[in-house]
Amino acid sequence: MRTHRNPAAVTCWLYLCCGMVFVMALLGAVTRLTEAGLSITEWNPIMGAMPPLDRDDWQRAFAAYRETPQYRLLHIGMSLDDFKRIYFWEWLHRLWGRLIGVVFVLPLLAFWWRGQVSRKRALTFLAVFALGGLQGFIGWFMVQSGLAARTSVSPYRLALHLGFALLIYAILLAMAWRDRPAVPDEPSARRHGWLALAMLAATMIFGAFVAGLQGGTIYNTWPLMEGEFLPSAATSLSPLWINAFENAALAQFIHRWLGPMTMIVVLSWVGRRWRSADPVRKPALAGLAVMAMLQVGLGLATLLTQVQIGIAVLHQAGAITLLTMLLYPLITTRRTNKSK
Repeated sequence: MRTHRNPAAVTCWLYLCCGMVFVMALLGAVTRLTEAGLSITEWNPIMGAMPPLDRDDWQRAFAAYRETPQYRLLHIGMSLDDFKRIYFWEWLHRLWGRLIGVVFVLPLLAFWWRGQVSRKRALTFLAVFALGGLQGFIGWFMVQSGLAARTSVSPYRLALHLGFALLIYAILLAMAWRDRPAVPDEPSARRHGWLALAMLAATMIFGAFVAGLQGGTIYNTWPLMEGEFLPSAATSLSPLWINAFENAALAQFIHRWLGPMTMIVVLSWVGRRWRSADPVRKPALAGLAVMAMLQVGLGLATLLTQVQIGIAVLHQAGAITLLTMLLYPLITTRRTNKSK
């Protein structure tokens, strides 16, 4: 039996941090979709919170951007006003990350000082704060990959950046839900649920590879890819395995079919748990089923509109919402053995 419960203020604070990480992921999507991620060419965790304040500052920032391959190959002739527009999204994305750090650590110190969290629990929270700092470094590590020889960031580093953000988000949710009553569930049903979660995670990571390779702007037909189930271009790279991560055609193929397969696994798991679920939990299961189908629809809309920004951001929001709705029943159930 748990002896150390989250005070209501601690739970609310954790939910606030989760919400901010959710927004951070959406800002990251907008930054990527507007090609703004390389507009700030240096990493200054403290002083970088301030944007350029006068024309000379803007000219220096713009001059640094004009040295990047992205500007020279894709945006040559860009005006200062256009640069300011993309700079805004990258600056806001980084500023929001800094705000998450402040909102996380200052209340934590207050809770610790007031005795609302134990020393052991506070150290756990500090470890999560350290993960947030590491995530900031991973973000810069990602940006660096697009400043030397590429016109965009490495899809590997983009996938790492997104994956780490989702890990932090999931940890915060688990901490917020630690005091929820644990409902017993059969081992096989739990394995079914964790399989659904693993497939969703893989789908989201391959979505990052598709985004990093700009794979959403090609093969904008459904269900075939320009008349083919698997385009011949999908296996054009050598060695063969590298196509999944560096060939936009195969990365999109994997992502476009992982999504519906994940939906089927989620729906089958919902149907399995529906029979034994109490009336309180059935609305959440129904919502999960609806969200799984809606997310596939959002993915299809993103593809058919050639990654229209608003729809693409909704698609990312839907993925994180689906992750949240799937995590809740998994975290708030416990393994139990069937009686023979």
